[in-house]
Amino acid sequence: MSSYPAIRLLPGSEKRLRTGQPWLFSNEVEMSEEAKALPPGSIVRLLAPSGKVYGVGHFNPHSLIAVRVLSRNKDAVIDRKFFEFRFARALALREQMFDEPFYRLVHAEGDGLPGVVVDRHGRWLVIQINTAGMERMRADLLEALGKVVPAEGILLRGDTSGRVLEGLDGRSEVLAGEVPEEIEIRENGLPFVISPRTGQKTGWYYDQRLNRLFSRMLVRGRTVLDLYSYTGSFALNALAAGARSALLVDSSGPALERARASAALQGVADRVECVDADVFDFIAQAGAEHRRWGVVFADPPAFVKTKKQLPIGLRAYRKLARDSAALVQEGGFLAISCCSHNVSPDAFFEEVTSGIRAAGRGARLLCRAGAGPDHPIHPALPETAYLKFLAFALD
Repeated sequence: MSSYPAIRLLPGSEKRLRTGQPWLFSNEVEMSEEAKALPPGSIVRLLAPSGKVYGVGHFNPHSLIAVRVLSRNKDAVIDRKFFEFRFARALALREQMFDEPFYRLVHAEGDGLPGVVVDRHGRWLVIQINTAGMERMRADLLEALGKVVPAEGILLRGDTSGRVLEGLDGRSEVLAGEVPEEIEIRENGLPFVISPRTGQKTGWYYDQRLNRLFSRMLVRGRTVLDLYSYTGSFALNALAAGARSALLVDSSGPALERARASAALQGVADRVECVDADVFDFIAQAGAEHRRWGVVFADPPAFVKTKKQLPIGLRAYRKLARDSAALVQEGGFLAISCCSHNVSPDAFFEEVTSGIRAAGRGARLLCRAGAGPDHPIHPALPETAYLKFLAFALD
């Protein structure tokens, strides 16, 4: 058995572990003086009141999520070889599914590496290390990652809310090799220009890949409005599938510049217009001018970042659906997304359909989906099933 210190579970807590939960909260473990004295990110054994050891995990006495399970094997040793195995398993899954090296390589708990996210942008990797435990083992992580997936450069994006909650700094830095300011990636056969250093998250959202591919079926011969367009992934996929034109609206000027660069790279710059504006302000003005589009995409940032924000956030999703539906031509399509794990799929569906009704539109649901398969879902952790995507035909 491993020699890691033991953290005792409070009575009743082991039930959640038996159902496969990979987290234990601070009110589920015995916060003894010995436990409180452990450095954040320590590796511990999980000891039930019965004396049974439920495995090993990372422990942070200062975090709401006190334990993140690493292995159910009570004898597991968490070292470089452990990480090599998990990285190799994650890589094998992606290479089974994708022909090109552009994907989410590691999806935290979904790949058995809590707190670690890695996106593969061809020859470069962007990593997020969001827990004290993984930060404490950064050297082993990087050595294992470099061995399994050789890369020209590895960039750490430290500007995440998860690091703040774990008491970590928000510094971003190149950890290995060199990472350029801009990188060309490919998705659904199209080249895109991204900025891994300054773009949102890791520079690209691979989670919507299949939803963008589905959306290509809706756009031939139609005009497209892409709200919260970021770098224009929905709009440019639409133009590749025969859309007549695309209007991109986002409040990030740099993101729109990258959208223009991608449009030029794809040879469709003459069919793209970009508007740097607040989306709700743009919608209000477009509605007042009675403007309409054949297909409207709305892929906003999370309106609900905490459970306390849920009531206000749900109303925002309903308003977005109502106002976006009003901009869709008769017989056109509305595709709308939610990336907040605090909003359940059913709650999002209810708000969106209520918003569409409030706009006076009839609707038929064509697609109800989530993230792509390079974002595997942990069966016992709903947070890993964060993305919701709905596409409707509107009357």
